[in-house]
Amino acid sequence: MRILYFSRDFTPHDHRILSSLAKTGHRIYYLRLENSDFVFEDRGLPREIEIVQWSNSRRSARWVDGPGMLVELKSIAKKIRPDLVQAGPLQRSAFLAALAGLRPLICMSWGYDLLQDAGRNAIWRQATRFVLSRSDLMIGDCETIRRLAISYGMPDQRIVTFPWGIDLEHFSPRMNSTATDQQVREETFTLLSTRSWEPIYGVDTIVQAFIQVSQTLPGIRLVMLGNGSLAEELKQRFLNAGIFPSQPSPDSPKDARVVFPGQVGFSNLPESYRSSDLYLSASHSDGTSISLLEAMACGLPVLVSDIPGNREWVVPGENGWLFQDGDSFALASAIFEAFSDRNRLIKMGRNARKSVEGRADWKINFQKMLQAYELVVNEN
Repeated sequence: MRILYFSRDFTPHDHRILSSLAKTGHRIYYLRLENSDFVFEDRGLPREIEIVQWSNSRRSARWVDGPGMLVELKSIAKKIRPDLVQAGPLQRSAFLAALAGLRPLICMSWGYDLLQDAGRNAIWRQATRFVLSRSDLMIGDCETIRRLAISYGMPDQRIVTFPWGIDLEHFSPRMNSTATDQQVREETFTLLSTRSWEPIYGVDTIVQAFIQVSQTLPGIRLVMLGNGSLAEELKQRFLNAGIFPSQPSPDSPKDARVVFPGQVGFSNLPESYRSSDLYLSASHSDGTSISLLEAMACGLPVLVSDIPGNREWVVPGENGWLFQDGDSFALASAIFEAFSDRNRLIKMGRNARKSVEGRADWKINFQKMLQAYELVVNEN
């Protein structure tokens, strides 16, 4: 089968999907709407993936570029002659594919396209309905996305829902811990944030909550992976509160309250989870959060915002906690609760691992995507 995989950019999700598709024996063509030039450490594309070059690739696609991109997309499709087109997000790559009349078409929701973009205004709502009406099938990662797609006119029976999942062998709990590890974990309480420093992910809520709890919990520390547009603002908040963040280095203080490790490569990411006591996410919008699944798979209890996507995974008191979205005081209170009841965390971590073992194994869930391919191709 010849498959044209048309995505917005190259993300960890694209890497996971394309790497799996490369092993299927299908001929996979990868077309990238935007080119951020960002390179993920140890996440290159398999040689089996055929990258499609086109002149319209740019850092950020704009509506005014649409006519030119549409003409070239039709030319690319005519040359490749795909048996199937998979495209997403809905109002970007999938919208162009639908306008070009590419069929059979599977549109893939990336979560934010239905959670945020579809509700921007009448034009975006119309674009969403148009794409869904021209798609043979839609793939989504949670029930929240499924319900939204139905509200925009997608027939329920034409939606395939499954968590994109993770590698449960790579993301796994630490098998053996030394006496030194146990002693360190008793003396400190480490909070971990892995989301990008952007407004949508509510990292400012985490910063404000940490400033509150650090005033009375001397052994607590915060590790914030990544970076983003809010970097200077967040760092200034810490400085104003008398907290001096540090970068990990041989010269950095071992008792640093806040640590900024920067971007952590895929191979080293599990150790970040294993070295922490509690995972935090204050995201204002999520489908099935991959970082949430990674944390749970590593046996880490989670404390996340009370939004629909998170409620599909977190059972308060069993594998983590939920707090009111955007409320730093509620988050601080929940951190206090977790810190005060640390004896429960080991059991909660085990429950978190069990939660993802049954539902988020990428090797199993990926087969649902292949079944969707077969269904659509056989019908056309």
